[in-house]
Amino acid sequence: MKKVWLITGSSRGLGRSITAAALAGGDLVAATARNPEVLNDLVAQYPEQVYPQQLDVTNSAAIATVVTNTIAKFGRIDVLVNNAGFGILGAAEAYSEEQVAVQLHTNLYAPITLTRAVLPYMRQQRSGHIIQISSLGGRAGNAALTIYQAAKFGLSGFSEALAKEVRPLGIWVTSVEPGGFRTDIFSDMDIAPVIPGYETTVGARTEMFKSSTFNPPGDPEKAATAILRLVNSSTPPVHLLLGSDALKRLEQVMEEHQQEMEKWRPLSISTDTGD
Repeated sequence: MKKVWLITGSSRGLGRSITAAALAGGDLVAATARNPEVLNDLVAQYPEQVYPQQLDVTNSAAIATVVTNTIAKFGRIDVLVNNAGFGILGAAEAYSEEQVAVQLHTNLYAPITLTRAVLPYMRQQRSGHIIQISSLGGRAGNAALTIYQAAKFGLSGFSEALAKEVRPLGIWVTSVEPGGFRTDIFSDMDIAPVIPGYETTVGARTEMFKSSTFNPPGDPEKAATAILRLVNSSTPPVHLLLGSDALKRLEQVMEEHQQEMEKWRPLSISTDTGD
């Protein structure tokens, strides 16, 4: 049976690759973008399968309209892919209040809002798969990405808790956590004002991301293929890392966490009442 996908941020990067892969597989896709005209080539190639819609994910009213329109068009939503998002580099104290708010709204509040809008339909049909495009940065923190990763940590945590909540309803939730992929996410990242004192931490990482020699290992087409395999799995995971770099880094972080926990175990248990 053909699946119905609702994908945000379909115009470029990983979102575009997922949209194209789902369409090539014969599924139906409600593809959203700030500028849906950039999807015209996919509309021409798959006129009966793709339903382009304009969406700014920070607009809650527009989210509700997109979900309603998708149900009216296709009758159901089987897969929600919360992909729309962007990053920003800089020291935590350097961001403006507006930059912090936009990061959290786009990368955390919007996926939560979309998830909540789709859940009543999935609950009624007793099936569905919600895929949150989080990040390795939702499991492992790095300098220069504090606000972006605050949102991604929140999204990964929300997904893990939600998965337990909706599994009895026949709904799966997966936090997809890519490492570095060859999309424009790094080159398009905004940069907060530079302030002194962070040259070896924030400065070094910003320089790495913006360097012309920075070449992450991930292939977005292969990532899209992996997500199709994920959707067709009978028992999908709650967390899915994508990329060898993501696996290597998280293994390192988990070992560091274990060592730290053991080192401080006596202090941790010292707070029990003793009853």
